[in-house]
Amino acid sequence: MRVAVVTESFLPTVNGVSGSVVQVLRHLRRRGHDAIVVVPAAGAPAQFEGFPVHEVPAIAYRQFPVGLPNPAVSRLLAEFKPDVVHAASPFLLGAQAIAAANKLGIPSVAIFQTDVAGYARRNRLTGAAGLAWKVVRWIHNAADLTLAPSTASIEDLERAGVERVHRWGRGVDLERYHPRNRLRPSAVALRQQLAPNGEIVVGYVGRVAPEKQLERLAALRGLRGIRLALVGHGPALPSVERALHDMPVTYLGKLTGDELADAYAAFDLFVHTGNEETFGQTLQEAHASGVPVVAPHAGGPIDLVAHGEDGFLFDVIGEERMRTFVALLTHDPALRARMGEAGRRKVRERSWESVCDDLLEWYRVAMDARTPAGVGRQG
Repeated sequence: MRVAVVTESFLPTVNGVSGSVVQVLRHLRRRGHDAIVVVPAAGAPAQFEGFPVHEVPAIAYRQFPVGLPNPAVSRLLAEFKPDVVHAASPFLLGAQAIAAANKLGIPSVAIFQTDVAGYARRNRLTGAAGLAWKVVRWIHNAADLTLAPSTASIEDLERAGVERVHRWGRGVDLERYHPRNRLRPSAVALRQQLAPNGEIVVGYVGRVAPEKQLERLAALRGLRGIRLALVGHGPALPSVERALHDMPVTYLGKLTGDELADAYAAFDLFVHTGNEETFGQTLQEAHASGVPVVAPHAGGPIDLVAHGEDGFLFDVIGEERMRTFVALLTHDPALRARMGEAGRRKVRERSWESVCDDLLEWYRVAMDARTPAGVGRQG
């Protein structure tokens, strides 16, 4: 199979979109498929997993490169002759790739991963939320099918008029994130740093951005015997520091690889605060590490956390229940252990290998549903 991966984000930018694309490319190489990658110009490697990476012009917006439509996209697709186009979180660049694929009679699969409309609402852009959904509908209905990561995002897309939507989740690295990491010397040393007096470590991993609503952690003020550990960086850091200024917090900054795995291993429980997640990859990583999760009853976490089994889901209207659940886990080590084990069991079937094999099947669905060669969806 020949796959053209067109993504709005790629290395060296590290986020959910680029992370998923990296895993897909690795899997394509493992399974013996061929691929090209088309990305916004931002210092990407010339190749990845042996596949050529082609950069197109981009502009910087809020620290992220935004790929611009460019004639090279159509040319690359025409020359490579892929069996399918994979459009990762399509916007300007992805929309052009889908349109070009239609003209060439090539099936396309659009991966919904970024809550564009939620961003518009959050930033109080008058009328922008409705416009954003119109753009999402236009882009995704031009593709042969759309894959969304959660039931909540599928409902949002279908409500907005997006057709042919199916669920495709995300995998997790079950070897890197593992309960045994707690015994690793580096993880033991980190935990001693975070909780020198044996406190319960309440952890978070992710961007420190407005949509993550980390200021909600202020609701934990006054809980005895806990320390907060925040992994990540981003534009909301000053706001978060102000909100948590008198609380026991350690800011660990951006971590990757084994250092990130050590952080999860040092946590006693994981708290996610934002209610606009289309998925929630860090929740899966916490579960893989054997750590119970407390998260909002909204968006992706609804599919990832079984309330009362491997964590708790709290009402997004207030933070009182979040505080209650954190307090309960803080004072009940047996409950933490039981929920941590349940979380690990849940994600054992979500390896990236398994999830990417599912993706290959969706590629075949798109290819099988195509009309005869040369007749494409005109979107």
